[in-house]
Amino acid sequence: MILIPLSLAISGGAATASHDAVGVTEITPNVLVFATSSGNVVASVGPDGALLVGTPSVGSTSQIGDILASRTKSAVRYLVVFPEDLAHSEGDAGWGRRGAFVAMQENALDRLGGHAMGPAQPLPHRLVDLGVDRPRIAFSEVLTFDLNGEAAHVVHQKPGYSNADAIAHFHVANLIYLGEVFPGDGYPMIDHEEGGKLDGLLKTLGSWTGSAFRIVPARGSVTNGADVKAFHDMIVMVRDRVQQMIQAGKTEQQILAEHPTAEFDDRWGHGRVTPEGFVQEIYSALKTP
Repeated sequence: MILIPLSLAISGGAATASHDAVGVTEITPNVLVFATSSGNVVASVGPDGALLVGTPSVGSTSQIGDILASRTKSAVRYLVVFPEDLAHSEGDAGWGRRGAFVAMQENALDRLGGHAMGPAQPLPHRLVDLGVDRPRIAFSEVLTFDLNGEAAHVVHQKPGYSNADAIAHFHVANLIYLGEVFPGDGYPMIDHEEGGKLDGLLKTLGSWTGSAFRIVPARGSVTNGADVKAFHDMIVMVRDRVQQMIQAGKTEQQILAEHPTAEFDDRWGHGRVTPEGFVQEIYSALKTP
């Protein structure tokens, strides 16, 4: 695995809203991981074109496009956009206008106003402001790709972060992309309003704890299944503590006051979900029938 530093020269040396400084990790000559401001993107690139999986940012699109063009003569581009909360989503990040085949799990696409079973709704204002679009293609359970000597499967999972969760398995590279189920930069989000379930989150994580797997989180560095296991075990420990407190008759505020995540906050307490927010998610999951 090779880390390739990359930055775009920008007038005055400062980043703008329209450009990211994109990090690149080369897993194999044909499999790259791009780190963008909105999240990681896994790419298979070679003679058959390029497949992108993840949550690309608008500001990364031109840079990623240039890198891909330097590695393949094919103009074919596929993008599978993974779900994230609407406050952070950047839609198709402009790839549709570049002629890419852009797809999303149908439950996630529904939340962006598009759906395979009905006419599209008005584009969310945030995407309009960004000058991007929603994906135009939805899948229900599985998408498979056979290109560049790589077999890639994108498989819908039981609800965890949301009811649109999926994993992407790049079989030859032995690489797994988990999306928001494994955020990489902090505690997980369990979006109950979008069908998220604690049990489903743990089930998906528990399937990829082998140390042989390369794991790509939603954000942060490429790691392996050992880190996924530590993350899974932390969630189980916090869940069990909160469950014991509920059984002892403690209220949500009393449980929060006891800081059941305290020993884990240094490692996982600095992401999109605060320690208090994580405890509230667990409490809600345990109290909901």
